[in-house]
This record gives sequence, structure tokens and C-alpha cells, in this order.
Amino acid sequence: MPSAAKPTLLHIGDPIKHNPKTYERLSENFDIIRPSAEERQRPAFIQALKEKRWGDFQGIFRPFWNTGGEMGRWDRELVPLLPASVRIFASAGAGYDWADVDVLAEHGILYCNGAAASSEAVADMAIFHILSVFRNLTWSHLAARSGNADQWLEAHKYATMTAHNPSGYILGVIGLGNIGLRIAQKAYQAFGMQIYYHDIVKKSDDIEKSIGATYAATLDELLAKADCIVLATPFGGKKLINAETLAKFKPGSRFVNIARGTLVDEEALVEALKSEHLFAAGLDVFENEPHVHPELTKLRQVTLTCHNAGGAIETNWGFERLSMENCEEYLLRGKPITPVNLHLMKKG
Repeated sequence: MPSAAKPTLLHIGDPIKHNPKTYERLSENFDIIRPSAEERQRPAFIQALKEKRWGDFQGIFRPFWNTGGEMGRWDRELVPLLPASVRIFASAGAGYDWADVDVLAEHGILYCNGAAASSEAVADMAIFHILSVFRNLTWSHLAARSGNADQWLEAHKYATMTAHNPSGYILGVIGLGNIGLRIAQKAYQAFGMQIYYHDIVKKSDDIEKSIGATYAATLDELLAKADCIVLATPFGGKKLINAETLAKFKPGSRFVNIARGTLVDEEALVEALKSEHLFAAGLDVFENEPHVHPELTKLRQVTLTCHNAGGAIETNWGFERLSMENCEEYLLRGKPITPVNLHLMKKG
């Protein structure tokens, strides 16, 4: 049973693997309850909350992105069942489409993610896709792996005819948060690309100057200007890239998505690629994961990876650590590290 002196945390998902000292420190300051795999199935999880099986816990942490999500979406059905004592939910992962952060805020629950831990890995993957769509690397890659001499020679001779160095071209970044900024830094510093960006909030002059960035006040302005668009914004409940927005892309431009597949209408994307309105695309995420649109797999100007952008071991270490440290910093000192919905929380 939880002690009267310590606040209680609900640990959902696998046991700690990478940061035992952090967990040891957490255990000294909190009582930790870890529901079983069976208890984490949605019907059982909901029933346990109704029964108040775990008492009045103060926080929830999910240290791994691939375990602890068995109960499904944290929505208006599930969140109101949490005890009124809950103040924070800290989770691994950069995206949070599985957790309704607005509903959590309505119930006074701060949501913290692990985006700060994945920024480097995701930005690196974005750079890989940017280079691939400029240099026709998938064509070359597939031809080399085919083992067919004719395909090899075709790629050797002709893939270069439409390949470009990224240097000097305009990279348009949709969403200049931690990840978007790191992508822009790498593209600017390593490739010498011109940076344009669109975000809800214009960044400071110092940030813009550090990456030579120009702010596009509207999405339409960015789409018409950029030679390559990178999508680096969270899922906001609707598709951002669809037939209407794709028509506003600069003819012959490129598209890279390392954000969320649900932000893109893949039918419209396929049509834009087949019509050559878009020259190429690089996709790490998909509309209906783990299923990839079959037409995308047939196009050699499309680079595909399996939602691995954040998948470096350093990311896993950071996700795990941040899930615990956010609970510590917020519940013990009132200063969360990576809050997502702080702006939605009611004052006072």
C-alpha cells in the first residue's frame, strides 16, 4: 500500500531498463505502483480506475513509447475516471496523438512528452530524406539491390540527370519546435540551404538569425516558396497536407514527413507525385500504419522508412529518463521539463 508520507506514481509499461539510478532516486521520493499487463488492457484499466484500485495517485509515467499504451487513447471516456489527485502524465515519445492533451488540461493534468530526447535522431532522419529526395537516392538504392546489371546501369547513367545538390535551395519547415529547429540547423549549416518556416508563433530574431531563417506568416506563402517542405508539427486533429494544400506546393518541389502520417492525405499525395506536380517525397510515417499505401511503394522517387526517425538508442535512454524526471521536477519543485499543455491549464 502507498505510504501516507510519499506521493504515488502509476508506472505504466515495461520495467526501467536504461536509467536505474534515476529510478532508484524516484523510488526514494515516491511510492510507485506498476499495473500488470492484464490491468492495462482498456476494459480492465477502466474498471480499475472506477474501483479506485490504486488509490489517489498524483502522477503517471510511461517510460517507453512501445509499451504501456494497451489501454488505448486517453480521451473523454478515460481521463475523467482518473482520481482528482492526478497532476501530471509524463510519457515517452514525441507525438501525443494518443493522448487528448486538451482533456487532460481540463482536469488539471499536465502532459509532458519526450520530444527533447528525440530531436537529434528525428532531425538526422529528416536530413537523410531531404538528401534522398534531392539526389534520387531511392532509384539508385533499389537498382543496386536488384542485382540486375541493366537496372544498375540505368540508374548509374540517368538518376543523376534530375539529381541536385541541396545547397542554395529553399527548405520550408512546417513547425519550428525542438525538432523543426534542429532540422533547420542541420540543413543550414551542413547543406547551406535557405530556411523558411511557418509556425503558430514567430521565433525570436536571435533564433531566426542563427539559421538564416525567414518567417512565412501563412502556410500558403511557405508552400509556394519552398523547394522542399518538411512536416515537423504535432497532429492537431485534422489533415494538413491534402489535395488543396498540395496544389499550392511549388511545381516540382519535394515533400518530407517525419511528423505524423495522419497529417497527410496519402491518396492526394500519390496523385501529386504521379502527376509530377511533386518531384519526390520522403516518408517515415504513414496514414494507416503499419500499412503503407501500395502506390507509394511502386514509386522510385519516394523514399520510405518504417517510423524509425526517433529510433536511436540514445532516444530510448532519454525518453525513459525524462518520463521520471518530469514527475520529479513538477511534483517536488513545480517546474516540469517538457510540458506540452501548460498553456491550456487553468490559472489558480
